[in-house]
Amino acid sequence: MNTQAASNTFDYNSELKLKGFKVYEIDSQANSGHTYSRKDFYKINITTGRFIFHYADKSLEADDTFLFFGNPHVPYSCEGVSPKFSGYTCVFTEDFLKAGDRSESLQQSPLFKIGGTPILKLDNEQKDFIISVFKRMIAEQAADYTFKDELIRNYINLIIHEAVKLQPSENHSKKTSASERITAVFLELLERQFPIETTERPLELKTAQDFASNLHVHVNYLNSSVKEVTGKPTTAHIADRIISEAKALLQHTTWSISEIAYALGFEYPTYFNNFFKKKTGEIPKSIRLSRL
Repeated sequence: MNTQAASNTFDYNSELKLKGFKVYEIDSQANSGHTYSRKDFYKINITTGRFIFHYADKSLEADDTFLFFGNPHVPYSCEGVSPKFSGYTCVFTEDFLKAGDRSESLQQSPLFKIGGTPILKLDNEQKDFIISVFKRMIAEQAADYTFKDELIRNYINLIIHEAVKLQPSENHSKKTSASERITAVFLELLERQFPIETTERPLELKTAQDFASNLHVHVNYLNSSVKEVTGKPTTAHIADRIISEAKALLQHTTWSISEIAYALGFEYPTYFNNFFKKKTGEIPKSIRLSRL
């Protein structure tokens, strides 16, 4: 969980693509850590320690024992404050959890969706119960039981349901306006397009009209709702997210600037260069060179 404490790197991405699931124990005294090239999976942590999570556009401090729910569609990072920590982590794909055809999209869960509650503090009784579930998952992961995938899915769902019960009741009963609902769906739909993993699947929704058509509302209604709720125009949210992804691709991939431009939905590299400079004051090439 705290990559600064890791001395070795082991990439589970290939295994996740085959099995869709991995569970392991974490410990600040361990000699190895776990680093992932892209956050293309969901994560559930139970950790005892003190951390600061940067989740979407807010920072959340967690102390003592807590559960954290990471979403691949919402950017997040973690800073370890306490020198010692312990706990357990499981990572999984949405396809793995939905293989039993019994769960709704994780995007709808209050634990994973934008604006949800990704961190929950646990008391000793809750801590002991959740840890016991993680230990059972670790045991089943190593077992030869034919239906262990289904059993592990049940354990993941158990943790999710226990966490939902722990949330304050107002998180479930709070009434929202039509503008708040359509804004939340727009922001969720925007995040679902990221991260960009291949140049073969370029960004599809690039304009306010694209999103309005997808949401089956008039573009003027979408624009006024988003501006009312967030204080920012729809186009600003889209542009900010494209710029954020562009910087990540420039810094962390070997794709050419032309390939990045195409992946982000620009027909010509010149259009991308002009857009990037207008929003950041720099050209894409300068971001690429800064990593060298």
